[in-house]
Amino acid sequence: MAITKGDTMIQVKEFFDAKTFTLTYVVWDPQTLDAVVIDPVLDYDPGSSTTSKESFHSLMHFLESKAFKVHLILETHAHADHLTGSQLLKQAFPTAKVTINEQIRTVQMVFKDVFDLPSLAVDGSQFDRLLKNGEVVQAGSLSFKVILTPGHTPACSSFLFEGAVFTGDALFMPDSGVGRCDFPKGDASTLYESITQNLYTLPDHTKVYTGHDYQPNGRPVQFESTIGKEKAENIHLNAKTTKSEFVTFRTERDKKLAAPKLLLPAVQFNIDAGHYPKPHPNGRSYLSIPISEKA
Repeated sequence: MAITKGDTMIQVKEFFDAKTFTLTYVVWDPQTLDAVVIDPVLDYDPGSSTTSKESFHSLMHFLESKAFKVHLILETHAHADHLTGSQLLKQAFPTAKVTINEQIRTVQMVFKDVFDLPSLAVDGSQFDRLLKNGEVVQAGSLSFKVILTPGHTPACSSFLFEGAVFTGDALFMPDSGVGRCDFPKGDASTLYESITQNLYTLPDHTKVYTGHDYQPNGRPVQFESTIGKEKAENIHLNAKTTKSEFVTFRTERDKKLAAPKLLLPAVQFNIDAGHYPKPHPNGRSYLSIPISEKA
């Protein structure tokens, strides 16, 4: 897919992981082949607690088809539904920087206690670069703006290129709505402001690329919308939705949602920038899984 505005053009290639409903994107300049990768996936089987590289190999097959120069590996946030493949990708492209919003520090502080990880640094130093809200980032010939869009998590960012915005878990396809807000430090009121003030103020023709597609009613995968279409048709939050309506709806809906299947392994892996935990004396790495009891 090519997106043109003025004299500039970017191209976008999507990769859909059906197991976690996740979209990974490669964005590049066709003239220079400068590129960024958004939200790469590392496959994980919770039953055997093993990782595998099917998604990574699919992504690499495409990246090796041309002489792409991957400058940045962008995380829209610390995901709760899949493990990030960022470090695998960095091994393949050693000069690429793994990046996330600087608010990841807040997320790290919360989950350091949840998972009892005394050695976890909470300064974001596991990542190569921390992004600031409003920052204009250059990746070779590519340029994009960082738009902080918290609510799902405090560290959620959207990335605005010429004519296209990648919204992560903030904004989905119109028939899928928006991201949940019941994770620690998530907040429905904040997400409402993020979408109405930071995304819905973009030009209506701006293309929207979503971080997930849950294929409601079994429809085929869809991942590309527009700001205008979202404002007109989004089933959770459109241009006519009031904040009180949205907060009430989102709060009640989130109470009924089950936790993501990979929540516990994914979050602790991803707040550490996709690094495997330090091996124990027996040579194996372990994830920490807390146990709780329902009342």
